[in-house]
Amino acid sequence: MQTYIKTYGCTLNRADSDIMASMIEAAGIGIAASEEDADTIVLNTCTVKKQTEQKILYTLDRLVEAGKRVVVTGCMASANRDMIAKHAPDATIVTTSNTDRIAEALLSIDKGASSAFSDGRRIDKAGLLRPTGSVVARVPASEGCLSNCTFCETKLARGPLNSFPEDTIARAVEYCAGSGSKEIEITSQDLGAYGFDRKTDIAKLMKRIAEIRGNFKVRIGMLNPEHLHRYMYELIEAMQDGRFYRFIHIPIQSGSNRVLSDMRRSCSVESFEEYVKELRKGVSGISIETDIIVGYPTESEDDFDMTMEMVRDIKPDITNISRFGARPNTAAARLKPLDPETVKRRSSELSRLVREVQNGINAEYVGKMVNALLTENGHNSLNGKTDSYKQVVLPEAAGIALGTSIRAHIYAASANALYGSVRGI
Repeated sequence: MQTYIKTYGCTLNRADSDIMASMIEAAGIGIAASEEDADTIVLNTCTVKKQTEQKILYTLDRLVEAGKRVVVTGCMASANRDMIAKHAPDATIVTTSNTDRIAEALLSIDKGASSAFSDGRRIDKAGLLRPTGSVVARVPASEGCLSNCTFCETKLARGPLNSFPEDTIARAVEYCAGSGSKEIEITSQDLGAYGFDRKTDIAKLMKRIAEIRGNFKVRIGMLNPEHLHRYMYELIEAMQDGRFYRFIHIPIQSGSNRVLSDMRRSCSVESFEEYVKELRKGVSGISIETDIIVGYPTESEDDFDMTMEMVRDIKPDITNISRFGARPNTAAARLKPLDPETVKRRSSELSRLVREVQNGINAEYVGKMVNALLTENGHNSLNGKTDSYKQVVLPEAAGIALGTSIRAHIYAASANALYGSVRGI
């Protein structure tokens, strides 16, 4: 048997794929270099956006037509099994709470059986991780969340909060760093809620990670702002350690408190703005990333104008824009959607503003020197991350090993990247 893992979605999904790959190898099952070389495909799926869902369903149709054996795991396997059955009725299902049973599922397929591994279980995924020595490693800290957002299907897929022990997470970070990883991404469905079920929090976990020796950087993943009040100043203190990127991803979703209430988001625009102010005051050079949903069914023109004004005021370094799309079995799916042309127009207007804001922020780096950790091969370039987690594209860095920290002179910038030349290693 030769398997190939195809992953959609967030960093947590990619961490799940890393875990599955190590378990498949440990079971003596082959992992192919490409989909074409495999007879069995593991699809690690995502339910966040309808566009991604459509890509996955198209892939399922194509794989079935090609005669491939299919395992569907990830969020769609947990939340949308009926949809999967329509496109791949013989697919084996492995839900997110059964990731540790992936090898068992594959061996079952090899014997000619298709089945579902869907028991409701709580497993410590951080304890399943096996370091690969890759430059970038992903360590899961928890899954599930405490929120009840009307638009999100992920809670239906991953269930209530399940935080993994600090000791296990710290050990995984230590193993990854010791195996050669230079960037370690701590990931979760919502790191803001981490530890609520264990009487700890993300700030305490960060301080624990800071005790680990080694030459590596840590990126803290997305956290919902509704939890920041519990540990805001402890998080700011923890982020002073040079081991952590000066970066935070806190999604607000709308600049209108009325829409936030309709979405069942538990953070006001005013609180969000105050958090951003305190983070920028407490962490020099911090990059702020946020998410915005355009065209929520109850969003009026005034609500949208408030969102535009919030972006002008806050000036996030990165703003991820999503057009609202109803997800199955969510409360928002029962609402009458807005006219598609209205949503398209609002999305275009916000995108123009976001590009303008990000161009202005990144232009300030032109002519300056920055530190950068090289993390990936780009198209005719090496790419890295600054201490503030901004992407740096280095067209003339050929021959420098990934994982190397360099000094770069920034000579140009766009809305999404800085462009630099290497000045020293």
